[in-house]
Amino acid sequence: MLKCRAVWKKLAPLARESSTLCRQSVRRAGLNNGRPVRVQVAGMSSGPLGEGGENKLYFLLVAAAGLGGVAYVSGFDGNIRICTDCVSLVFAYCLSLLLSCIVTFMQSLPADSTSASQKILSHAPYLLIGGGTASFAAARSIRARDPGARVLIVTDEPDLPYMRPPLSKELWFSDDPSVTETLRFKQWNGKERSIYFQPLSFYIHPEELNSAENGGVAVLTGKKVIHMDVRGNKVKLDDDTEISYDKCLIATGGVPRNIQAIERAGEEVTKRTTLFRKIEDFKSLEKVSRNIKSITIIGGGFLGSELACALGRRSTESGLEVIQMFPEKGNMGKVLPEYLSNWTTDKVKKEGVKIISEALVKSVSYRDDKLEIQLKDGRLVKTDHIVAAVGLEPNVDLAKSAGLEVDSDFGGFRVNAELQARSNIWVAGDAACFYDIRLGRRRVEHHDHAVVSGRLAGENMTGASKPYWHQSMFWSDLGPDVGYEAIGIVDSSLPTVGVFAKATAKDTPKAATEQSGTGIRSESETEDTAISPVASSAPAPTVAEQKDNYGKGVIFYLRDKVVVGIILWNVFNRMPVARKIIKDGEEHADLNEVAKLFNIHDD
Repeated sequence: MLKCRAVWKKLAPLARESSTLCRQSVRRAGLNNGRPVRVQVAGMSSGPLGEGGENKLYFLLVAAAGLGGVAYVSGFDGNIRICTDCVSLVFAYCLSLLLSCIVTFMQSLPADSTSASQKILSHAPYLLIGGGTASFAAARSIRARDPGARVLIVTDEPDLPYMRPPLSKELWFSDDPSVTETLRFKQWNGKERSIYFQPLSFYIHPEELNSAENGGVAVLTGKKVIHMDVRGNKVKLDDDTEISYDKCLIATGGVPRNIQAIERAGEEVTKRTTLFRKIEDFKSLEKVSRNIKSITIIGGGFLGSELACALGRRSTESGLEVIQMFPEKGNMGKVLPEYLSNWTTDKVKKEGVKIISEALVKSVSYRDDKLEIQLKDGRLVKTDHIVAAVGLEPNVDLAKSAGLEVDSDFGGFRVNAELQARSNIWVAGDAACFYDIRLGRRRVEHHDHAVVSGRLAGENMTGASKPYWHQSMFWSDLGPDVGYEAIGIVDSSLPTVGVFAKATAKDTPKAATEQSGTGIRSESETEDTAISPVASSAPAPTVAEQKDNYGKGVIFYLRDKVVVGIILWNVFNRMPVARKIIKDGEEHADLNEVAKLFNIHDD
């Protein structure tokens, strides 16, 4: 056995080295403990031994290594009279080298051979650009009218279509420490749901869309449409993939506006600033808020006030300092009449938020591990992190290549009453500037509008030819106890009349969702209509200014003595009544009588 010892002495260090190399290569290739796990090789598919490509590959590797080991040992002294330990050692050595070579070859293959872009279809009968609420509503509508339709949604986000409102509302009130991973939340009514409209199983893979017998909806995530050829009916993605279409929806939404003082402040400031819009922004801000001492929200609108209340409640538990600053005199100052804006500001303060009103940002800098916000009136605010919640800019990046018109007053793609920008191109959601037959040309940035405009665009893409007449609503909740729903033009610069009553335990967002069974109130109410509202028999309420008694009520916004906007303050499930009042467009001599239609004095 002298030669056997010589073999052992010669090969032992090489075997150890190659074994290490083999293990590293196996991990890179996607093999676990010697078991194949879908190593994607062009022309191969998974399956049991004898069917799947990677199992065949593994079997061949083992067989080849075994033959190589036998041949090596046989060639050593002309026969196989060596102990089994040496045979095993030689076998392992050859297997290591062979696996390493194969893995290196696989890794050297061109990326295009396994990339998703090569597998996606080159043509989509219905192409939806954008993966938000409007696109999902359109896809659902298309499939409802054309059950065999093949719909492709292309989104630059890594996520499937999801609802945005919970990002600044319910998710922040979750008791689940893993909420940033599960993205599941309890609605105000206590029921749990996911932020995603549908689970992964609802969709089909893009490469299977053309072959699906009954069609379906596919989502291509992480891909951005960068060019649109309207004449050629095709688009180009950011990886140079081209997809042609028969009909196309643009639902690109918007991007958060930033403050010029932050934009020019440099990297140290920008990396400590959140522009809140997407799931990744929620995850990032949630993590940041647990690891800093102070956070400042710039903006007093819907998003800024919701985030301020959410973070303010957390401050009582963690000691986090929450500051909210805005140029107006009070929260929601551009929307609410002054007396109600002041009341709302007091409410936000009670949630643990420090309010800095009439604040105009002059500059932002980073010094001594703190952000310093210099206001134009000389005030200086020091903080650890900034959230800029100062509005949304419609995403019209495709306008130039597509030759589509952008509205100079409101922004967004200019469309007709049927939401068409061209004969086979529609626009819905935040990016659409549409003509309202009652209130004129408008652009709306709210969830309900995305639902309704997306749904209508989908219907029209299948031949419905319906005009957009629906008055979409929007809502905001300052926690589970105070909320409001609004419709039409709600602008604090307009004359207003407010009618209020004493609130009961039923007059909260939480109670409203318990009654309706949904946390996204617009999804249920948009199907309702109000043909003949029945007025309450209760005595006429008093027109406000009832000091600090704004438990629930109705605020009417007037233009030329006609109601053009309505806010329902802690009054829920009455939106069809408000919609009909605006649709009728009549002058009202006594708005106290009109307020009776909302039954605000009923217990």
